[in-house]
Amino acid sequence: MNFRKHGKREEPEINLIPLIDVFLVIIIFLMVTTTYSKFSELQITLPTADAEKASTTQRNEISVAVASDGKYAIDGQMSSARSAPALAEALRAATQKLKAGGTTKDPVIIINADAQATHQAVVNVMEAARLAQLSQITFATQSAPAGN
Repeated sequence: MNFRKHGKREEPEINLIPLIDVFLVIIIFLMVTTTYSKFSELQITLPTADAEKASTTQRNEISVAVASDGKYAIDGQMSSARSAPALAEALRAATQKLKAGGTTKDPVIIINADAQATHQAVVNVMEAARLAQLSQITFATQSAPAGN
């Protein structure tokens, strides 16, 4: 007994167009309701030093102070140099003074920058050290107050 008619049976298929429409609506909803956070500034805590300064038997360092107005002092002597090449010449002269005093190694450049000094002024010192072929650079830090 065959109760079916001899007609062609249609295969069921999944219609993807409504599914795509639903996904597009969901994507638009998520894009509209998502909040984007923006960082307005970086909170940076600068380093402080708690250790005692190590005493050395022979001075092998050149101290470069950077003032807030962009002026430089090399080993306590004010320098008229403002650009990296001019600072490099001053660092070479300071290195020659140290080597004349009996130091054989390249000196360590210690950068003492004022908190209000521009970053460019500090970068100029680092560039001058590179031009003078002095590879050892360090930054001086401020001791933390005793109450902290």
